[in-house]
Amino acid sequence: MLEKLRERLQAHRPRRVRMRMPEAAVLMPIVDRAEPTLLFTRRADHLNTHSGQVAFPGGKREAHDPDLLFTALRESEEEIALPPERVELLGRLSDVVSLHGIRVTPYVGLIPPDLPLIPDPTELDTIFEVPLRHFLEDRRHHTDVIPVDGRPFYVPNYHVAGQVIWGLSAMMLVELLVEGFERPISLHREPGCGPLCYFPERLLRIQQRATPET
Repeated sequence: MLEKLRERLQAHRPRRVRMRMPEAAVLMPIVDRAEPTLLFTRRADHLNTHSGQVAFPGGKREAHDPDLLFTALRESEEEIALPPERVELLGRLSDVVSLHGIRVTPYVGLIPPDLPLIPDPTELDTIFEVPLRHFLEDRRHHTDVIPVDGRPFYVPNYHVAGQVIWGLSAMMLVELLVEGFERPISLHREPGCGPLCYFPERLLRIQQRATPET
């Protein structure tokens, strides 16, 4: 399964967003277990922004970072003590733009199991893993329907072991499932099952102005 994933991601041509805005990068770490898992972090409750939210390790690009892959690996080492040399890069996914106007670039990497990872207590509460099959079988709790420029985005919302995976992280997950595993899931098509949770119209002007590059 992981070998096929590597081949598909290497052949994938992710979309780029061409616009001057703050940049960030995240690592989507797949743990190479007999049953592969995806690793997540949870933001610390004491933070002023995004407290308690589930995310992939990563953060904003700093001036001295030579590229965004370096950013993703540096932030992962700072946040969860993941040595960059233990990450095998599988591929890059499309840029996404956060509600705060930050362009985020996701990278998919394979890491060995049972590394001595430690969450940075100034930023994180915990590190946890979810079996990939949970997402491959589309075990969503419900779907968040988020209007963007008048068009609905159907974003899966997953509840796993007391954690909630949604929003930007779930949007990245959808592309991983589609491009890496050929799963019939879409952000632009209403799912065939499960409840829908409708969000009010959001004025995501930063996304409306962004020009994707294929």
